Amino acid sequence: QRRGAISYDSSDQTALYIRMLGDVRVRSRAGFETERRGSHPYIDFRIFHSNSEIEVSVSARNVRRLLSFQRYLRSSRFFRGITVPNSSNILDDDYNGQAKCMLEKVGNWNFDIFLFDRLTNGNSLVSLTFHLFNLHGLIEHFQLDTMKLRRFLVMVQEDYHSQNPYHNAVHAADVTQAMHCYLKEPKLSKSLTPWDVLLSLIAAATHDLDHPGVNQPFLIKTNHYLATLYKNTSVLENHHWRSAVGLLRESGLFAHMSLENRQLMESQIGDLILATDISQQNEYLSMFRSHLDRGDLCLENANHRHFILQMALKCADICNPCRTWELSKQWSEKVTEEFFHQGDIEKKYHLGVSPLCDRQTETIANIQIGFMTYLVEPLFGEWARFSNTRLSQTMLGHLGLNKASWKGVQREQSGSGDDVDPTFEEMDSDILPQEPRLS
Repeated sequence: QRRGAISYDSSDQTALYIRMLGDVRVRSRAGFETERRGSHPYIDFRIFHSNSEIEVSVSARNVRRLLSFQRYLRSSRFFRGITVPNSSNILDDDYNGQAKCMLEKVGNWNFDIFLFDRLTNGNSLVSLTFHLFNLHGLIEHFQLDTMKLRRFLVMVQEDYHSQNPYHNAVHAADVTQAMHCYLKEPKLSKSLTPWDVLLSLIAAATHDLDHPGVNQPFLIKTNHYLATLYKNTSVLENHHWRSAVGLLRESGLFAHMSLENRQLMESQIGDLILATDISQQNEYLSMFRSHLDRGDLCLENANHRHFILQMALKCADICNPCRTWELSKQWSEKVTEEFFHQGDIEKKYHLGVSPLCDRQTETIANIQIGFMTYLVEPLFGEWARFSNTRLSQTMLGHLGLNKASWKGVQREQSGSGDDVDPTFEEMDSDILPQEPRLS
């Protein structure tokens, strides 16, 4: 498939939408509609700029994202035959060295993805995922062309919208790092095949690919063509999956595999990404709980392993409240900023403000406490039943501390800051969860 092209399966004549880059026209039952890559799905502010301005900005952005100034200067001089003094690269070398040191501890649960993104000049997703492919031996096992792999990862990173406060490439890198931690858990590491690990890392890296920064109800009520295409069902997750498939085909990363294996890979990656649909949370959690109650999970069974990988990706996707307070708080602020931005647009165009999106009535603390209570705690409680390890206890420990912290913020905001929760008051550094050391 070529960039900006349309791809479709023979079994689906609606021409499955694969990729948005530039002006792509997508065929659906509603006819041909246009989506401009890298812009808001409802209002495209780029129409106020000339084409030449757009082309220059995109080109400049790509250079900035892939090369720091010093590297760009060095490479341009090198090709002109000019010797570059080593002193001009001190900053790059220093940052590279720190990034490499961080990658040596990529399996630590307290891995700071924000710092890593700064050290890699905004290339955290490419650098981390490439490292994990190498660490798990996937490049050698599947005989991957490293240039094609890097090209695929660069395209994935570029297809995340950097203007999204939350659903961007840094979030994808964070989820991929969390997935790596789960793959190293004893129950999984001794049972998973290289194929399982490959699917998991690709799905984690692409699970929110080309996210527009608004939720599914917004797309539905604005009659967005993606909602029409996917019949108002797992609209974003279907789009993330199809976009990932488009990049896999475009990069030719697995062109050396048989058609049967490539189709199986695309299908199974879809199963993993579709499992992240938060509206399906209760169904997956109920199945997980039933398996655990019966004690019938057998990881020698490929179907059972695949189901556990779905649950692992679901955990990785919403694990922010299980990180240290410093990291969790940053994620909470970013996701709330994205919610409120959607609410502002809904108010401006009289669309009816979606739940959690009204900055006049909602607070970060209220949103996070509800999120932890109704979604995170039930999921991670069951995950701890499945994998009762130091990592699971660490995550639950952080979850409890973070929830207590937000309750403290909530009391201060409500004017009752003097009332201290006894549970929170009794906590001290001696009971803080310890960080597991994973390779």
